[in-house]
Amino acid sequence: MKFLSLTLAGLLLATPAFAQEAALPPEPQTPTLPSDIDVDGDSLTIGAGAVYLPDYEGSDDYRFTPAPGAIGSYKGFSFQLAGNRLSVDVIPDRSANGIDFQAGPIGVVNLNRTSIDNIDDARIRALGEIDTAIELGGYVGIAKTGVITSPYDRLSISASYRVDVTDAHGSGIFQPSVSYLTPLSRKAAVGLFATAERVEGDFARTYYSVTPAQSLASGLPVFAARGGWKNYSVGALATVSLTGDLLHGLKIVGGGTYSRLLNGFSYSPVVRIAGEKSQWLGVVGLAYTF
Repeated sequence: MKFLSLTLAGLLLATPAFAQEAALPPEPQTPTLPSDIDVDGDSLTIGAGAVYLPDYEGSDDYRFTPAPGAIGSYKGFSFQLAGNRLSVDVIPDRSANGIDFQAGPIGVVNLNRTSIDNIDDARIRALGEIDTAIELGGYVGIAKTGVITSPYDRLSISASYRVDVTDAHGSGIFQPSVSYLTPLSRKAAVGLFATAERVEGDFARTYYSVTPAQSLASGLPVFAARGGWKNYSVGALATVSLTGDLLHGLKIVGGGTYSRLLNGFSYSPVVRIAGEKSQWLGVVGLAYTF
């Protein structure tokens, strides 16, 4: 799930992103940062969570699965590992006015319907498994620290494009995203994010079409899907430090995402008959910042 990646990335970003850009706001009666906190230094956050998500994109059946995550910064370069997505920011600039330009490679392992053992609906299982897609590409973005609520909040806008290099669906995906994160104190932060995806024709046909042979096997009607805007997703997240603060120590993270399939994708029998165009996802887990 693409919005699983965004949710996990947001949960991890809520902890160290402020360390990469600026100091944290003090708690009441704590006017200065402790001297042992290096807000401009390297950092690493690792985490894992339990995720409640649909059996496949468009399903109305849900299951739990574990998911890892990590985010780090070294000499101004940064990376994110969020579930099935890895990205690297190769532009190390951090300007005095809080603007951060971002660009770099991105890779996604698309596991949608790759195992029928994880799908409850017999009609979808009858359509057969789809090979794992390795989607590689790049992204560009810009972020600004100190935007709305305080000198420490952060607004980010980005866009990515990636292509399946394994010929599982053999097409491209364009994805714009926006996120907003703000610390509430030295120990807590919240955020909001939104994204959408526009996919090419072969992607649509692979995951949302029903061929005559598949119709005979599953009982679903024949359907020819076409490319276009596939879905939008919005979500919220929160993190609270259990030890230390947002810059270091153990914290609990949690969040949720709502996604809605659009246009012809919502009319596919995979969604309209066997599933549901409204999709939900929830995550809760632990992360540690070094």
